Amino acid sequence: MSDGDEESEPETETEPGVDETETPESASESESTEESTDSGPVEAFDHRLDEAESALDAAETEADLDEVEATLDEIESDLEAADLPEPEAPEGEEEEAEVEDPREQLEGRLSDLRDDLEDQRGPYAEDVAEGIREAASTVEDTRWTEAGAEDVAAAVEAFLDTVETETGVSVSADGADPDALEKAADEVESAGLDADEDAETIQTLLDAITTLEGGLDEAQEWSDLSMRERLRREGFYEPIEGNKHKDYPPEWSALKEWQKRDNAEMVILLLDTMNSEHLERHALDALVHMGNEDALDALAQRANKRDISAIEAIGNVGSEEGVEAVRDYSDSASNPELQKEALKSLGKIGDTDTTEDVAVELAAENEGVRSQAARSLGLVGDTRAIDPLADVLADEDESDNVRASAAWALVQIGTERALREAAEYADHHSFLVQKEAEQAAEALDRDAVPA
Repeated sequence: MSDGDEESEPETETEPGVDETETPESASESESTEESTDSGPVEAFDHRLDEAESALDAAETEADLDEVEATLDEIESDLEAADLPEPEAPEGEEEEAEVEDPREQLEGRLSDLRDDLEDQRGPYAEDVAEGIREAASTVEDTRWTEAGAEDVAAAVEAFLDTVETETGVSVSADGADPDALEKAADEVESAGLDADEDAETIQTLLDAITTLEGGLDEAQEWSDLSMRERLRREGFYEPIEGNKHKDYPPEWSALKEWQKRDNAEMVILLLDTMNSEHLERHALDALVHMGNEDALDALAQRANKRDISAIEAIGNVGSEEGVEAVRDYSDSASNPELQKEALKSLGKIGDTDTTEDVAVELAAENEGVRSQAARSLGLVGDTRAIDPLADVLADEDESDNVRASAAWALVQIGTERALREAAEYADHHSFLVQKEAEQAAEALDRDAVPA
């Protein structure tokens, strides 16, 4: 029986600050939110890059891509200003272990997204125009055979037909005409093609350029012919056709005939065509002896490759147009033979603008170079060289060969002052110096000495 007092459940005291309605699930979510908040700027940047990547994947127009680019610009700016944690090696690992830098990782992702963005842009009308101009350069710069030129003309015409179909612009071509292609490029640029609205047209034109390039690749170039076939078509063998020739190969016999006729063009043709050191040596030797100004351009190209024979030939041509091709080698101390030949050529050319370049080599380390520099100054004949030549002649520590060259140069300059400087050494112990000094003295004794 009950005594009248009801039995009740014990009351549970609520912890201060804790919501009685909080469930285990909500507590877990709260902890997750706190972790996200405390995860730091690195994860925040990763999240923004993830969103940018998703936007890039979904982009369909140039405007969409512009928005993605603006987002990437904002991320980059914020990343530069962000205070990111320094990389630390995990506990227990060696100090030398490679530690990933969060900033480098984020910058790498950003860079990759920018690359993907650029890959996704276009194509544009500018890309079409650029491709057309590259094809035009190929047409213009390539030497085509007769059959090759016909194939090129057909390929160009087919491409221009496509341009007219797609843009309504008509451009006519006269055979393998690079100018027609250049005009087509200008027309495409001014057609106002939009990367979004005219994407199909732009792609069709790009495909047509690929077809054009294929046609150009298949067309026969002059270089596709055998070396002798090229020479034959150019008439190189004409001087020996129908005649017996004792020299082998026949190119040597023809070369001799062209040298006699002073035809530098044919000699250069052989030089540029035949892959033979033997014939190249003979062709260069021919140009050395010919001294034909028509060969200057070809010789200058070879001089730029430090070809001593070409430098010698330029000197024999004797034109001031050849100065720049050899001037830079007048101070090639590492190659005295090249240096001497360059100095000799400058002397033969005789341009007084090179006087200082030559005079400075009077102090060169190599005796042969110093001697050649002195002689070249004599050939140039610039009176500004009198003093440095006189100094060399007076230098008792200098070799007799170099001093004799200085005396010879003073005689070549031939003014009264130059001759007097040289004549002072008429009693020199060295026969070489004495001989040149005596010539200076004899010249002074004549009345025809210039003032």
